[in-house]
Amino acid sequence: MAGVVGVGVAIPVAPATAEAAPKDKVQDGPAANASARCYQFFDLNEVAFIEAFVDHLIPADELSPSGTELGVTIYIDRQLAGAWGRGARMYLLGPWPAGTSQQGYQLPLAPADLYRSAIRAVEAHCEAVHGGSFDRLQPAQRQQIMLALSDGSLRLQQIPAQVFFDMAYANVMEGLFADPIYGGNKDKRGWRLVGFPGVMAAHAENIERFRGEPYLVEPLGIADLS
Repeated sequence: MAGVVGVGVAIPVAPATAEAAPKDKVQDGPAANASARCYQFFDLNEVAFIEAFVDHLIPADELSPSGTELGVTIYIDRQLAGAWGRGARMYLLGPWPAGTSQQGYQLPLAPADLYRSAIRAVEAHCEAVHGGSFDRLQPAQRQQIMLALSDGSLRLQQIPAQVFFDMAYANVMEGLFADPIYGGNKDKRGWRLVGFPGVMAAHAENIERFRGEPYLVEPLGIADLS
């Protein structure tokens, strides 16, 4: 198994924009003035990729801010920097025959290694085919890459594209809807999108009481109850 490579200290990184300015120029506008986000796992180039990836899946619209603004990338970064990223509960001793789709994850890579290798491979493809990194592609080009990752038609060296996309997509959904204490779902905006009232066990009593009626309450997270 390849060794997990991490960043030893948190790195404040300004958010990457969808259509970024040349890297040797200082960016102006809202993105330049946004609060810096601290990443523990992703390096600077990986930050540009993951922010563009997440914001393509969750763009800012009339319902919510972008995925990056909601903290989804911070959630993923924290997971990769921790025990899950290291594969602490994964069997990683081999052998490694090809598995079936029903057998789940079958690679000799911890999630952190998969992310790092896949991002590097996708960026190499983008440079070779489109002449630029993923975060600098036009939306239509980015969509083409995303679709090719999702159906496995994008050939990445040693990395099954669909396996990476499925894991990353699941992590994006987790970051959108997990308790805010884990870094994502900022201001509980993900919960508010679907009307989820939060983590209090007492909410189960209200399923019958409010059946067919709106249940409008301020959602509560773990931090609110501590």
